[in-house]
Amino acid sequence: MEIGSQFKTVALVGRSNTPGIGEPLTALAACIAKRGFEVVFEAETAREIGVTGYAALTPAEIGARADVAVVLGGDGTMLGIGRQLAPYRTPLIGVNQGRLGFITDIPITEMQQRVMQMLAGSFEREERSLLEARIERDGEPIYHAIAFNDVVVNRSGVSGMAELRVFVDGRFMYNQRSDGLIVATPTGSTAYALSSQGPILHPQLQGIVLVPIAPHALSNRPIVLPDDSNVRIQIVGGRDVNVNFDMQSFTALQLNDTIEVRRSRHTVPFLHPVGYSYYATLRQKLHWNEHPSDEEGAAP
Repeated sequence: MEIGSQFKTVALVGRSNTPGIGEPLTALAACIAKRGFEVVFEAETAREIGVTGYAALTPAEIGARADVAVVLGGDGTMLGIGRQLAPYRTPLIGVNQGRLGFITDIPITEMQQRVMQMLAGSFEREERSLLEARIERDGEPIYHAIAFNDVVVNRSGVSGMAELRVFVDGRFMYNQRSDGLIVATPTGSTAYALSSQGPILHPQLQGIVLVPIAPHALSNRPIVLPDDSNVRIQIVGGRDVNVNFDMQSFTALQLNDTIEVRRSRHTVPFLHPVGYSYYATLRQKLHWNEHPSDEEGAAP
């Protein structure tokens, strides 16, 4: 927990194309401004909700000017703005508009109270790692991107299996025939990797997880690598193979293309309310069984 406000300028970011999001955002803006903070809006958010009276900034301008960003939406919204603000190390506060998210952990019904407490300096901070990926074709880089959750190499829905050759730190790991391969951060271990039977990694664990998607050989199992590993994936067979970054952008691949994935030098600071529990989030999202008398508190 950190006490003592360190914020002066607060950026507000909302989920795109979401009916009704303008009212809670403008109410939050007024509440924050009333306490003496400078409020700015992400430009696309400001345009969509028609807000006036506040500066409308690009993500790069937010990174240069704002001390913290409050994101209202869902995990996808946090992933998108988090990637753009990562080079600026702008802390993020996530407010979930609907169901509880893995990384947008404040319910909208508690938004104003929680956010104001955190802006006053009462919060818990953690750093989340990202991945960076480079695609090479004929020995030349053709695309570069960063990912918050995962880099996913997979086939299209109508083609056969993809054949991948995987190297870690220059050492051959295996040839794999499968629907694809997920390279995930600890944050991304509860996304696509989880649905493919991958392990859950605590966000503060330093590691990279490789999870095969429907492998032809059942002995191809998920593996957790050191976070300084360099993973190279070569496309050696299959048609219509793509690579996705957080499932929000993708590019088509050709035979013999290589995807190099490593941990990004950037991290993203997340701010949580005091008392935040990652395990409580897992319980609620994954519907882990609880005894009716169980309550959060001290361990027995």
